[in-house]
Amino acid sequence: MPADTALFEAERPALTALCYRMLGERAGAEDAVQDTWLRWERADHEAIENPSAWLRRTATRIAIDALRSARARRETYPGPWLPEPLVESESLGIEKRFELAQECELALLWAMERLSPTERAAFILREAFDAGYDEISAITGKSQAACRQMVSRAHRRLQENGPRFDAPPAEVADLLQRFIAAANALDHDAALSLFAPGAVAYTDGGKKARAALRPLIGPEDITQVLMAVMAKAAQATAQWSVEPSLANGAPAIVRRLDGRVDLVLTLAPSADGRIGWLYAMRNPDKLPG
Repeated sequence: MPADTALFEAERPALTALCYRMLGERAGAEDAVQDTWLRWERADHEAIENPSAWLRRTATRIAIDALRSARARRETYPGPWLPEPLVESESLGIEKRFELAQECELALLWAMERLSPTERAAFILREAFDAGYDEISAITGKSQAACRQMVSRAHRRLQENGPRFDAPPAEVADLLQRFIAAANALDHDAALSLFAPGAVAYTDGGKKARAALRPLIGPEDITQVLMAVMAKAAQATAQWSVEPSLANGAPAIVRRLDGRVDLVLTLAPSADGRIGWLYAMRNPDKLPG
């Protein structure tokens, strides 16, 4: 393998993780990394003093442009748009090319949607890749002082009315297990007690699977809809099962209908230890397999 190709391949996992964090989509991340490779292939390598920084700068700029285009599509998406999960379980294994990207929780990916593309890039570069403000400045075209302000502002916006990103896995797994037990038993009161007063549930079906076309807000709204869904599944002739898994490194539940993955469910706790944010992916285009 030529030295320049080997250098790029050594950087590919980090570039993939960066672009996935920017876009929240596997295919979009891979396309951005491929575009980075094409530019690297045409570049004058002898004139590049720091290849790693050059590749990261190029990939980030490509991802910023891709995110701006994606935002327009997401505005017309049928129902809530949710980031694509990276799912790992005994039966599904792990996507090696996205192994580094799995460190980014779905709740954080979703919350970053409220940032502008440039703010998102600055936040990701600083927090996930420990980039210096000089590098962030070169990538975004903003002064170092402005970049510091962007990162600080991003922190504040992500903490305002958002889910917890630091919940221990055991806490998430316990809430999931209790919720699934209540849902399977169709125990409305038990399920209701698990949600915080301001809880929000997002279900992404992409108009290809049954899902709510709006966010479900509050325990009553969430429980009523999800209990109806579970009751319908219990009456179906299809064989269904659930298995514990990881979605972006956090505990999750995978449901299968007739062996096919039909649902990925995970959550983030609220400050009082109840469910504050529920994520339900049903769009088959975003599910493993």
